[in-house]
Amino acid sequence: MSDTATPFGEILAAVTPGALATGALYVGRLASGAPVEIPYVIAKGAKPGPCLWLNGQVHGDEINGIVAALDFARGLDRAGLSGSVVVSSTANPLAFDGRRKKAPQDDIDLDQSFPGSAVGLSSERMAKVFFEASAVADVVVNLHTMGTTFDADPYAVYKVHPNGRASEAELLRLVAPFAPAVACRMSVAGGTGELPGNLAGALDYQCLDRGQIAFMIELGGGGRLVTEHVAQGITGFTGLAQRLGLIAGAVDAPASLRQVTKRRHVTCAEGGIFRAMAKPQTIVPAGAPIGEVMDLHGEVRERVTLPFDALMIGVRRDPVVHFGDRVAFVAEAWSMVEV
Repeated sequence: MSDTATPFGEILAAVTPGALATGALYVGRLASGAPVEIPYVIAKGAKPGPCLWLNGQVHGDEINGIVAALDFARGLDRAGLSGSVVVSSTANPLAFDGRRKKAPQDDIDLDQSFPGSAVGLSSERMAKVFFEASAVADVVVNLHTMGTTFDADPYAVYKVHPNGRASEAELLRLVAPFAPAVACRMSVAGGTGELPGNLAGALDYQCLDRGQIAFMIELGGGGRLVTEHVAQGITGFTGLAQRLGLIAGAVDAPASLRQVTKRRHVTCAEGGIFRAMAKPQTIVPAGAPIGEVMDLHGEVRERVTLPFDALMIGVRRDPVVHFGDRVAFVAEAWSMVEV
């Protein structure tokens, strides 16, 4: 059942303690008249406590987070739960239906569109509806995967807001139960070499801006469902819920994390077939090849190297490349930090 007017705080309050409730937030209609809705699941504890919001995806081809969040919420013992867990399986139903990162109606990156606009394009309107609803949460986890052309092990990304409620040390402590391959501090400033666009428009950064705790978990690669990455996500949600006091139990988390403070994409200069020579979580020495590009005559046209030691975060799995395509995502600067 969709809701078009009731504030989400009232929806949450109306759920019986100890119950599981489902529904959807109405966004608009397609030309055919079909409604566009953001589905949600509420697992409400028998006892009062904080609200943890898990957003399965803002990008339509990133699947692992959806399944991990739904399995976690539906598997909770609500009689022992203090507070609520809300899952929005997708904040971007248009992109999800299109099996692509962005909504085909406007080709806008939803995770650069928050807090959204009630009079904007389709993605901006979805962002507005979602952002207003998620204001009830104490903690928001924005789930992603790396793009469909990449292989990656689960890792964390967090941003530090100058007026944020959570310190960098606290954010690292909260991502630790996910046992991330790396924990990346991401700048929202332009020109950093990470991503183009409005990085301050990311869901987690806008949540930080309004006083919530928020971060991103990248659960592997996109366009596919990987059982072990889903399981790692559920383990992370469990530890996070324990740290927040929603559920009882000792937190299983590493005592230190590999913190990345500078990262960048690596592109190729030639087109052809990319043959990867490195895997995620490996360190490739300066001058050693990450991979090579072979042309359709079988000749190696390019060996992709870097002038610095690089920690592999993601490596391209789709072998067909054009000049300028991304073939790896690497850390330039990292260190071990205690959490």
